[in-house]
Amino acid sequence: MRWLLSKIRVRGPVGRPRTRPDTVAGGKAYSSRGNRAHLRKRNIKAVIPEKRDQAANRKKKGSKGGRPLTHDAELYKERNTIERLINKLKARRGIATRFDKTPESYLAGLQLRASMIWIKDLSRTTT
Repeated sequence: MRWLLSKIRVRGPVGRPRTRPDTVAGGKAYSSRGNRAHLRKRNIKAVIPEKRDQAANRKKKGSKGGRPLTHDAELYKERNTIERLINKLKARRGIATRFDKTPESYLAGLQLRASMIWIKDLSRTTT
């Protein structure tokens, strides 16, 4: 997750691109203490549900287990939009199986597929 967060660049109308998002929505696979601590250190809200075993271990420790994690369920539901986009990208066999030998060619394939999705959505909304 740290590597991915270091690659974020969101351009605004003026000034330098933003490198710190307001929130990060992730699956249960990203609910580790290290990831949460990194987000907390960078002042980023984590919208990541807690795994059952982590919650059980925390409860087993009693008061030494810490507070239960808060998680915005409504904001987490918006993550579905990203999941659907990833599934559309993976509809291309080369992207799903990662046949490309170099990261540059894989990224080019991703960008090509994303532009195809974008054009298809544009043509659907303009007619």
